[in-house]
Formats: sequence, structure tokens, C-alpha cells
Amino acid sequence: MVRSLVRIARLLHSTPRMASLESAKKAAAYKAIDEYVQNNTVVGIGSGSTVVHAVRRLAERVEEEGLSVVCVPTSFQARQLIIEYNLTLGDLETYPQLDCAIDGADEVDAEMNLIKGGGGCLLQEKIIASCAKRLIIIADYTKSSQKFGEHYKKGIPIEVVPMAYVPIQHKIEKTYGGIVKIRMAVAKAGPVITDNGNFILDWHFPVDMTDWNKINEEISLIPGVIETGLFISMAEKAFFGMQDGSIKEQILHICKI
Repeated sequence: MVRSLVRIARLLHSTPRMASLESAKKAAAYKAIDEYVQNNTVVGIGSGSTVVHAVRRLAERVEEEGLSVVCVPTSFQARQLIIEYNLTLGDLETYPQLDCAIDGADEVDAEMNLIKGGGGCLLQEKIIASCAKRLIIIADYTKSSQKFGEHYKKGIPIEVVPMAYVPIQHKIEKTYGGIVKIRMAVAKAGPVITDNGNFILDWHFPVDMTDWNKINEEISLIPGVIETGLFISMAEKAFFGMQDGSIKEQILHICKI
């Protein structure tokens, strides 16, 4: 936690672009916390750099307004943030339904579909999102796209059972095209290991892919796939902090037949 805050402080003093990005993240996070977190509620706390700002703002409101809020984390990082800021820590065993979840995203398309899992927490993030009455996304302006792959170039994360990663690689590449790579760790030899003891594959998909709901369902059915980083029609609203300090809001539109 302390290292995360130090890293953010360094970013703020590095380059104008980095400072702009952090300011945008902070603006989006503060807006979401102020608008969606109320007294006597249970809140899912997401993962990633933007969520650090959200937790800080939540802690400020708890101290200033005396809010009673229980926080359920999506990852080890989120849990440490909750503890560091002296917020009330909860879990799904005690609180199986959440009032809302506040989380980041790697990319949000024009239909409010999300790519998540760049930080490796996609499974727990999706579980928390599925237990929340509403999922609210906070991000900077670089995460807003018309279609997947427009800005985010690291592929769609897929969490898999370690013994099955090679067959899953071959299956996805043969069925849909593109390239599937196992995510390798930076500070250790070998692959990234998730909080759940699994591997992560990153699928660099062809640019002409469109029916993400169908693709998500099909990949999820491959034996050995634990979860995908495709969050289809799960988010109710997204707040994007913009370069000029404003907030862009995007909502999910569901057509009823």
C-alpha cells in the first residue's frame, strides 16, 4: 500500500501526461464515491491504480460524515487498501449481496462492455461485480473506446487452470484467430500466478471481432477456463476523468424487445 502511494506521488511529479492521467483518475474516482456510496451500505472495492483514489476518498467521507460502510475486496491489493485506510473489511460469506461495486477497467467500448484483468484479478472482480446491485466503473480518458482494441493493446485476459493452458491456447487460436500468450511474471521466473493459483492467458484478438457476448460464452465453456476478462453488460455506469478536468459519463443502454 505504501509503495503504491509512493509510486503515484512519483507519477504526479514525473511528466505532464502522467500527472494528467492521475488527475483524471482521481476526478473519476471521487465523483463515483460521492455519487454512489451512501450510509449503511456494503461496497465492493475493485483493484488497480484508479481504485487507490476511490478508497482514499471513501476514507475521507467516513471520517468527515461518519458513514457506516462495509468494504468487500476483489483482490489482495484491495484488501490491503481497505486495511491501510482503517475501513471496515467484509467478505461475501457475511455480505453475499452488495449495494454497489466500484472498480476500474482496462477498456470500455461504446456498448459499455469491459475488458478487465490487466492486473490479474479478473475472477474475483467478476464475482464481486455479479454480487453487486450495480457496478460502477472509474477510469481515465484513455480507457474509453468505440471498440475493443482501439486503445488497449495487451489482449483479453483469460484465467485458466495451469494444466490446461496449452490446449486452451490452441483452441482459441484455431477457433477465433489471433495470438494467445501466457502472461509472464516480471519479478519472478515463470508465469504470473493469480490470487487463486491459476495462470493468465492474454488473447490478442483479430480486429474484426464483434459479437463479444457470444465469444465470451463460448470461451467460458472451454474446459479449464476459469473466467474471462470480458465483462458483458455488467456495468451500469462509467466515469471517465478527462484531460481538461471534466468528467465524461457513460451509461448502459439495454434495449427491451
